Amino acid sequence: MYLRHFSLREAPFSITPDPAFFFPHDGAQAALNTLLVALRSGEGFLKIVGEVGCGKTVLCRQLLKTLQSECVTAYIPNPDMGPDDLLLALALELNVELTAPHSRYQMLGALRDCLLLHAEAGRRVVVCIDEAQAIPLRTVESLRLLSNLETEKQKLLQLVMLGQPELDERLARPEIRQLLQRITFSEYLGPMAARSVPAYLQHRLATAALDELTDVKLFDAAAARALSRYSGGVPRLVNVLAHKSLMLVYGENGRRVKVRHVRMAAADTPGVQVPPSWWQRLRARWARQDADKALARDTSRDTAWQDTQPLHDFEAGQPGGRL
Repeated sequence: MYLRHFSLREAPFSITPDPAFFFPHDGAQAALNTLLVALRSGEGFLKIVGEVGCGKTVLCRQLLKTLQSECVTAYIPNPDMGPDDLLLALALELNVELTAPHSRYQMLGALRDCLLLHAEAGRRVVVCIDEAQAIPLRTVESLRLLSNLETEKQKLLQLVMLGQPELDERLARPEIRQLLQRITFSEYLGPMAARSVPAYLQHRLATAALDELTDVKLFDAAAARALSRYSGGVPRLVNVLAHKSLMLVYGENGRRVKVRHVRMAAADTPGVQVPPSWWQRLRARWARQDADKALARDTSRDTAWQDTQPLHDFEAGQPGGRL
C-alpha cells in the first residue's frame, strides 16, 4: 500500500462510511442542519433522499454521533424485513427486554413502556433507518404504529428515514399515504459541487495524515478538476478514483497526482462516464450549428416555393372549380 509513501496513518479514500471523514459540503451540511433543527424541535418523522453514493450513510452516522450526548439513538441499517422483525430489531437496539414468544402486541407494549421511561427522564429517542427504500410495504404499517407512540405533549419516538429516490416512489403509493402525511421535514442529498472537490480531497488526506508534516496537496489543480468531471461530484466515485490515482502515482514512485493518472483511473472504473474533450465538444457544437443553418435554408426555400404557386378555387360547384 501507499500509506508509508505518502505519510498517511490510514487509507484516506476508503468507501466505508466513517463519520471521522464527514465533509460538510453544501448539500451535506444543509441536510444535517435540517435534521438537527427538526429533531431538537421535537418533530416526529423526517426523510432524507439521495442518489447512490452521495453519502447518506455517513450523514446518518454523523447525525448519530452528534446526537449521542443528548439523545438515546438506534440505527437500523437494513429494514428489508417483516413487520414483527422490524419491531424486534428496534427493541434490541433500545435494549428492551422481551419474553418469548414475541407477539406484535407484546413488542409494541414493551417499546411503549421503554419510551415512556426515557420521556420521564427527559431523554429523546431517535431512530435512523438507512436504505429505507428497501422497506416492504407490509412493514410500513409497523412504522405507522411506531409513529403513533406519543403523549399529550410530545412524540415518544422520532424517526429518520434515509433512502434512494425509490423511497419517494414507495411513499407515494395510495395504500401508505397515511405515513407520507406524517413526514414533516424532507431534504435531498445530491452530488458535490465541482468547487467542493479539491477541498474534499484535502480534507480526507488531512484526516488520514500521519502527522502535521504530511503533504495533503497531493492532487494538483488540474487533476482535482478532472476528478470532479469524471465522478460527477459523487463522493463514492471521487473516493474510488482518488484511491486508484494514488496507487498509480505510488507505482511510479511519484509525489503528485496528475490529470493522466485520473484518466487512467477513470478508464479502469466501471460506471464512470468519460466526458468528451474540449475538441469533441467544439466539433459537436459546430455540427449543431451547421444542422441549424441547413434547416433554416430548407425552410426558407419551401416558403419561397409556396409563394410562387397560383391560387386555385377549390370550392365545389363553382365555374372552373375542381372537386
